[in-house]
Amino acid sequence: MIKIDNVPREIKKVSDVVWEIPKTYKREMKVPARIYATKKLLSEMDKGVFDQLTNVACLPGIQKHAYCMPDGHWGYGFPIGGVAAFDPEKGVISPGGIGFDINCGMRLVTTNLTYRDVEPKLKPLVNLLFEKVPTGVGAKGFLRINENQFKEIMVHGAKWCVENGYGWKEDIKRIEEYGCIKGADPSKVSEKAIKRGLKQMGTLGSGNHYLEVQMVTADNIFRPEIARKFGIIRPDQIVVMVHCGSRGFGHQVATDYLVVFNKVMKEIKLDVKDRELACAPFKSKEGQNYYKAMACAANAAFVNRQIILHRIRECFSQIFKKEPEDMDMNMVYDVAHNIAKVEEHKIDGSKKELVVHRKGSTRSFGPGHPELTKLYRDVGQPVILGGSMETGSYLLVGTESAMNETFGSTAHGSGRTMSRTKAKHIVRGDELQRDMEKRGIYVKAASMSGLAEEAGLAYKNISDVVQTLEKADISRSVVAFKPIGNIKG
Repeated sequence: MIKIDNVPREIKKVSDVVWEIPKTYKREMKVPARIYATKKLLSEMDKGVFDQLTNVACLPGIQKHAYCMPDGHWGYGFPIGGVAAFDPEKGVISPGGIGFDINCGMRLVTTNLTYRDVEPKLKPLVNLLFEKVPTGVGAKGFLRINENQFKEIMVHGAKWCVENGYGWKEDIKRIEEYGCIKGADPSKVSEKAIKRGLKQMGTLGSGNHYLEVQMVTADNIFRPEIARKFGIIRPDQIVVMVHCGSRGFGHQVATDYLVVFNKVMKEIKLDVKDRELACAPFKSKEGQNYYKAMACAANAAFVNRQIILHRIRECFSQIFKKEPEDMDMNMVYDVAHNIAKVEEHKIDGSKKELVVHRKGSTRSFGPGHPELTKLYRDVGQPVILGGSMETGSYLLVGTESAMNETFGSTAHGSGRTMSRTKAKHIVRGDELQRDMEKRGIYVKAASMSGLAEEAGLAYKNISDVVQTLEKADISRSVVAFKPIGNIKG
């Protein structure tokens, strides 16, 4: 037992970066809870993380452990940074274990441009990106589609974009699940959700979503051979990172099914420790309907990020007077971090299908995994770890250890340490914007209050998070990026 403020006294040290809360902590716990963190990160986690994680460990059909990654913080139902896998026959599916912004995720794009090429044109570039990629609450995209086309998007995902001139054929190979979660059924999506999502394709939204122009620095290429495999070939190279999801569409899908699940739970007398963990048996009619609707929202999120990539390529082409192909504007990868998926993993040495929930956590499949594109199968899956707009981000790679230890999962970002309200009390958005520009980071934001919410001081030290992942060997750092331009909602 250890003594750290806010941390349960019963927690046990498994290793320097793995901590376990035993099943005896709560009578209803079916598995232990495991947290990946240094002692410093563990001490900084809010009490809600431990309460939520141990509540997750009480859910029916959960396998091995309930996990929290080092970026973990309080969320809705599950902590953000949560991972849990359920037996498909005896287990459940829970919107709280996926998140309201279904398939919120990261996308990384390389260029052959250098900082010297971009720095003189950085402001016009960021200004044009801000103009062409709508940001903020209620933002509407340029894509004009009808309801039938939107239903095609729900079913086919990123493939729809390529077939309609909004992407390259090569892009599909570089997206998790090739840009399409199977089993999507638009008939399981409400009209209200469709109306909310119809005009939002190609938009960033608000909160911690961003589009960022970044550069590679000489001392931050940690695994050069893997970096080259991913398209990172030299210092000062410019890349672009996008963070967004299914926006109001996914939010409405989650909202609709929380109502349904609350009714189901009363009917079958299924009790949970927290009403935010509303769930349904995965194989039930309601559970299957939600999974099919969730897949629709996930595929729409892939399309949203693909349309944004199309606009990014247009903007770079306009500013630098070159075709995107001539600037090698290739996607490295696109990863989801708010999703539930049916995957095969080992339980007690035997392969078994599981319903893996990742909520603010990312897939981290290791070398040789058959679900990976052949482009990366020999090295492992690219993992995109987003940081705050002041501190930079990381590109990592998945490991075999993650497959064995965390259902092939890792962290998704640096993770908040401060509420948005508190950040706004401490930071003025306009002052932060000027200060960042002095430090070489040009930012355009839909609102100054929104900018203040995303100040670097509101987030954990991303290097601490990456250090934890490295020590636990659930993903390994390949390269770090420094921000130079950013648009935010």
